[in-house]
Amino acid sequence: MTFKLDNLPFALDALNPFMSSETLEYHYGKHHQAYVTNLNNLLETSTLKGETLENIIKATYDKKDSAPIFNNAAQHFNHIEFWNSLKKNSDSKIPEAVNTAIVKDFGSFDAFKEQMIKMGTGIFGSGWLWLAKDNNDKLEILQSPNGVNPLALGKKTILGCDVWEHSYYIDYRNKRPDYLKAWFENLINWEYVEHKIKS
Repeated sequence: MTFKLDNLPFALDALNPFMSSETLEYHYGKHHQAYVTNLNNLLETSTLKGETLENIIKATYDKKDSAPIFNNAAQHFNHIEFWNSLKKNSDSKIPEAVNTAIVKDFGSFDAFKEQMIKMGTGIFGSGWLWLAKDNNDKLEILQSPNGVNPLALGKKTILGCDVWEHSYYIDYRNKRPDYLKAWFENLINWEYVEHKIKS
């Protein structure tokens, strides 16, 4: 199996002004493409060649000799999730199923928003912010370093936000809290979140 960079589910200028075309040109066109290219090259001499992306991530997580494969496979997976969860949603209402699930596990939607932004801001260095579901179907917010994701930890990915600097530096410079606030309030595809919660 050869992995490829799928088309974005939106135009490069669709997320302006909250995420610019320039950011997407670099983030999607350069960074994400590099993960895909590196992964395919690494798999050429690996016994994991032909495995699904999910199986590769599970098989290589936390294994030192497989770290390069894990890093690129996980980042490919993470970015697929990230792009699919983005949509300029200024006029969108939170689906009832999403609101109900969030209120059940976080007390209120406002408390959930505050916790997401706070935890994303608090990630040291490069990493990801996740809304995940554990084996008991409970939603939880996770911080992960580098390319680690809920899948590697045996959990289900619901929503992810990239907090590597390349995801926001062109638009927000070093103001990560501003990026996270703009993302949460304007760029989450809540219908995709609803699909993930229900599936």
